[in-house]
Amino acid sequence: MQAAAQAFTRQGAQATLKTIAEEAGVGIGTLYRHFPTRQELVEAVYRSETQRLCDATTELLQQLPPVDALHAWTSRFLEYMATKDGMADVLHGILTADEGLRMDTRARVHQALEQLIDAGKDSGELREDLNIDEVFLAMGGFVLILDKQPNAQELGERLVGLLLRGLARR
Repeated sequence: MQAAAQAFTRQGAQATLKTIAEEAGVGIGTLYRHFPTRQELVEAVYRSETQRLCDATTELLQQLPPVDALHAWTSRFLEYMATKDGMADVLHGILTADEGLRMDTRARVHQALEQLIDAGKDSGELREDLNIDEVFLAMGGFVLILDKQPNAQELGERLVGLLLRGLARR
């Protein structure tokens, strides 16, 4: 999954299954036995990356203060969206056919972000009047702004920093 996610992030739709198999250290036959179609591999990567992103919330909150955890998670969210963008053509068909998967993913990511924001509010680091939907919308806006930018990672980090300073309790 990790090799496929990295290949899709780097090469987008141009990532070949042969390259993914090589980077994963398996033969192409092994890859095809587990994922007979590109669509099945894309769906598995999407589910895996969503799970990793959502699971990171608890881990980050155990290791870092709430705002630092939110910053780290938001950086992971931007990476997640870059991977998703690299699979966009195939993923669009999957999510169109399975509305439940799309809605479940949205709810789970929203819940993970809400957990981070609630922890920041509880600690007194974040403003009490924060609206989770507005923060979620801002993050979605970042994804649109960063699309196809040559320095997307660096710019994303700066935008996240600006957002977090704006969300901080004064």
